[in-house]
Amino acid sequence: MAERIPCKTEGCSSTILPTTAAKTGGICMPCQQEQVRQEQQAYIEQHRRTVNLYEGLTDPIEILKVMHVPRNYDPLIQYVDYPHSKEQIYVSLTAAEAGQMLKYAVELLDAGNEDEAEQILLSLVCYRNDDISEALPKLIERNMYYPSILFKDALPEIRERLLQQVEWDDDNRNHLLLILSWIGDTEVVRQFEQWRLHPPKWAGQLFVNHDVYSLEAGWELASNGEKRDLISERCFAIRLTGEQQVGSGTETSAAHFLKTSNSNCPWCKRKLTILMDADTTHPSLAYLGVLMERLQVATCEHCGGFNTIYMELDQQGEPVWSLFNQKPDYLPNWDDKDSSVAVEEIKLTVSSEPHSPYYAASWTLTQQDSQIGGHPSWVQDADYPHCPCCAQRMRFIGQLDWADFDQYSEGIFYMFICTEETMTATLYQQS
Repeated sequence: MAERIPCKTEGCSSTILPTTAAKTGGICMPCQQEQVRQEQQAYIEQHRRTVNLYEGLTDPIEILKVMHVPRNYDPLIQYVDYPHSKEQIYVSLTAAEAGQMLKYAVELLDAGNEDEAEQILLSLVCYRNDDISEALPKLIERNMYYPSILFKDALPEIRERLLQQVEWDDDNRNHLLLILSWIGDTEVVRQFEQWRLHPPKWAGQLFVNHDVYSLEAGWELASNGEKRDLISERCFAIRLTGEQQVGSGTETSAAHFLKTSNSNCPWCKRKLTILMDADTTHPSLAYLGVLMERLQVATCEHCGGFNTIYMELDQQGEPVWSLFNQKPDYLPNWDDKDSSVAVEEIKLTVSSEPHSPYYAASWTLTQQDSQIGGHPSWVQDADYPHCPCCAQRMRFIGQLDWADFDQYSEGIFYMFICTEETMTATLYQQS
């Protein structure tokens, strides 16, 4: 057997075969690979150029067009970011400018660029709550039934066409039911009730009952056959203190977020986290009609990722761990030290001006998702917990997206309330 020789790299303790040394100049393969990597990195740094695609552009339409064009990664090009985000520009558009973007999206559809057109339409609907009904026939022509939220303002003739289509279109039925849920008008609600009373022949092909689809659009079919909203149309962003949103101010007294509670989690023994402590007269919560002055939503930041956490509110509005909480079969053994950002270090505030209730409804867009009110940003399927006391689905009141204030975190905590039983709930989803 050939005698192994030491690697020539200073500080490396590896030994190599003579044949390897002949190929690499006397260094081991890991050192040789690192040498190649450093040479490549040095070449990139020497030859990389900075490209500003927005140089000279002042028209927001042209700026958005540049933003929507996909970019292929090139290590030799460093692109300059625009000083405002895509969603900020959409919010600041005039009605005429938004109309130009809608027209451009239709042109992209005609040209076969469906992906880019979809992103523009989705941005108009979510960030601005714009009516894009004139583009819907184009989407139907191309069998583009997703994202279903695009159809929320569909005209009656489109709704009637889809109600007929859902009866025979096995391939698109799931998307069609979601679309009808987003339309959610009186006729759709009536039809959902008819399907509940007289299940159609295709009901057995669905993975869930047809009336579960409406949860994605923020409502449910009540036992009396009427539509029961599970969300509030009043929506206010939650942002890091000091962040400035285009066209909006902030206030700091209406709500406080991410405070450490004095109570401990019975499961992991760690301190509970008060996700939100808000003034119930704030426009985002006043519709609830609760008698307490402030609404506190608490959870266990650690165990809450494994099961729904219920809290009962006492007469002072203080959250108390509910006996209805069911400890999951599995909980990890948490280390004494947690690598995540301490909640007390995060300073959040609620915006003083509302934005579109659909602003964060599409989790796949690039916006920050933390908010009070509006439609949830479901990472997975829509999941409104049932109140363990009255069995009704609880209403959504807000959400906190960990990625909004910790670059190393992800996942969203969703907050719910049952006003009849003065009980809150939280659940957590992540990709």
